[in-house]
Parts: sequence; structure tokens; C-alpha cells
Amino acid sequence: MYQPQYEAMERADLEALQLERLKATLERVYASVPLYQRMFDDAGIKPSDVRSLADLTRLPFTVKDDLRSAYPYGMFAAPLRDIVRVHASSGTTGQITVVGYTRGDIDRWADLMARTLVCAGATPDDVIQVSYGYGLFTGGLGVHYGSERLGATTIPISGGNTKRQVQVLKDFGVTGLGATPSYALLIGETALEMGIDPKTLPLRFGVFGAEPWSENMRRQIEETLGIVAIDIYGLSEVLGPGVASECVHKCGLHVNEDHFIVEIIDPHTLEPVPDGEQGEVVFTTLTKEGIPVVRYRTRDISRIVPGRCACGRTFRRLERISGRTDDMLIIRGVNVFPSQIEQVLTGIPGVAPHYQVVLTKRGVMDHVEVHVEVAPEIAFDEVKALEALRRTVAQEITSALAISIDVKLVEPKSIQRSEGKAKRVLDLRNEGGTA
Repeated sequence: MYQPQYEAMERADLEALQLERLKATLERVYASVPLYQRMFDDAGIKPSDVRSLADLTRLPFTVKDDLRSAYPYGMFAAPLRDIVRVHASSGTTGQITVVGYTRGDIDRWADLMARTLVCAGATPDDVIQVSYGYGLFTGGLGVHYGSERLGATTIPISGGNTKRQVQVLKDFGVTGLGATPSYALLIGETALEMGIDPKTLPLRFGVFGAEPWSENMRRQIEETLGIVAIDIYGLSEVLGPGVASECVHKCGLHVNEDHFIVEIIDPHTLEPVPDGEQGEVVFTTLTKEGIPVVRYRTRDISRIVPGRCACGRTFRRLERISGRTDDMLIIRGVNVFPSQIEQVLTGIPGVAPHYQVVLTKRGVMDHVEVHVEVAPEIAFDEVKALEALRRTVAQEITSALAISIDVKLVEPKSIQRSEGKAKRVLDLRNEGGTA
């Protein structure tokens, strides 16, 4: 562990620390963020009314639109002169959200990312290649600062130019990789095309996140690159990467609970659900100075994993994120997450873990076609074999999702690769798209 005095705290001590930090956070946001003052007043609650962690449920939720409406600095709880860094969301689903970090925030973020890297088995002797994007996106600089805080050798290559990524992996003796999981697979594929077997390189671990990925994809990454692949979690509105991380036991992501309170709520009733039950993940920050958030609805779907981990960390664990409430596709009344499709595909021999879900209308009915790449070893001119594979894929997906879908097998490398987050769904239902 990087900070065992926190990561292995006794529960009673941890909850006492959380309550102390929660009270300070509530006082700060009430005094400095007009939106929170208005929300608390509307709910009829003052920060001083919160006397236990259970009182947290009396507070209103914060949602992404609150940050959007406060664009750019309306949610900041610290004066701009104290903000030393600004990050922002991509804005692909609307107005970008802006988050600010004080020097103290950056310092704590580096510690949390150092914890994350140690969870993956990193030490100061490692050479870590940061292939997450830099810039307003939090991924690149988050891993970068954590790697430097740990004392590892840090290679800030960012995303893109994949052949160069492979060359650096090989020439620089890289032992750790940070990237989106889909980009890690692309790096592995590219290495093989270049005649370099990644398993012969010193690379031994990777920290992957920023997009939902399945257990089968983990196996593919580990087999292709010959590494231990660790799932990490974060979001810019809460901090960035470093909110939670798997350890080498891979049995859930340890939430850094000395800095964040995590809740799981029913996204329909908005009531907390018991540990072990799936729902929407909600975070309250406890130490953020630039832009603290109270009961922030992430839209991510997960559950608390019961029990304690063999690693000795006492923080509660989140199950791998299975999707997002706003990524959830409602197809003929059935809730479908793209990660369910990925889980099926990555378990079928003969297909590659690259796919795209295309949604259109057939009359008034939703029509789903999943484009799936065949593996390179499958001859694309063997019609009978391809048809048998197509039927298998269609049956497996239909069985898993309980809806009928069409499958179109496409040639290797015909689905566009991403150097960041993969675009898995093309929803044309509201754009006049028809089958």
C-alpha cells in the first residue's frame, strides 16, 4: 500500500474522519457556492443539521446540469487566484463541465493516483508509459502526477501515433502502461503487426479506465500484452482517475473513502439501496477545495461488493462499472448496455473484440444491427464458416439480451479504432435512420 495508515483504517476511525471532513465540506460549499446555498435552503437543511453520516441522505443531489448551468466557474468554492489547474469534460453530450483544482487538490490527487498505481503492483523502479490523452481530459495528467509522486520513471506520450507507442514500449523498457482498455488492445494489435510480440517486452502491468470494459476484454488484454490489467475509476466532476481502483486481486475497485463518500441509489426512486444491490453511483467529495460536490449523481451503474479484500485494504469496493444510465439503450422496452454485448462477443472464438451497435427504425420498431469484426485468422471468403459464425454470434447476443438482433460480420480492422474512448453505439433512431 502507498498510504496504509488510510487505506487500512479501522472502519470506526474512517467514519469519524469522514464525518469530520463532511461537515467541513458542507460549511464551505454553503458559504461559497450560491447554488448549494439555494439547494440546501430549498431542502430546509443547514450544514449544522448534519450530525452523522446517515444525515447525508437528507441533502439534495448534484447533477451534471448543475455544473453546466454554472459554466465556467459558478461551482468553484475557492477564489480563482487559488485555482492552479482547470480540467473539463469533452462536451460530447452537451455543454462542457469545468472543474478547478487548488494546489492542495493537485497534491492529494497525486497521492491517490500513486495509491492506484501501487494497487497495480507499481514501485518507484517502474517505467510507466502514460498513453491517456493529456489536455483538458483528466486521464493523462492524473496518471502522470501519480507516477511521478510514486517516484517511477514517467513517459508522457499521450494518445495517438500507435506505432511510436509500440516503439517506445520496446526501446524504453516500459513496465507499466496507462490507457483506455480499447486503446491498450490497439497497441497490442499494432505491436503484433510490427512483428513485436508484446509478451516478450518488460511490460508487466497496466491501469485501464475511462470507458466501460468487460471481464473478457481484460483477459484479451492480459493475453495479448502479457500483463496484469487493472481497472481504475474516476470522473472529472469528482476528481479524475484516482477515485477508486482494483488491486491485484481484481475483486472490485477500492473507493478511496477517506476522500469520497460513495452511495448506491435506485435511479428511479433516488433512495439508497443496500450493499450488494445494483444502482447508480453517487459521490460526495470530502477534501476537494476547488470544486467540492455533494451527492453527485454519476449515472454510472455498479454495486458495493460485500466483504473485505484479501489485500488488507478496508475501503469498500465497487463492482466494475457495467454501464451508465444515460448510455443505457432502451430497445423494445428492454434495458441494454453495450458492455453486455461486449461480454458476449469477447467469449466467442473467431470474432475480434471490436464492434459497433447500430440502432435504426424498421417501421415503428427499433432495429438493432451489431457489426462485429471477425478475427484475422478467419478467412473472409469461406461463406459457410462465416454464416455459421454469424448465427452463433446472433444466438448468443439474443440469448443474453432477450431481444432479437441482426449481426453483420465485417472484415478485420474495418471498424474505426479509437485512441481514446471507443464509440460503440451509433443511434440513428431519432435521425430518420431506417433499416
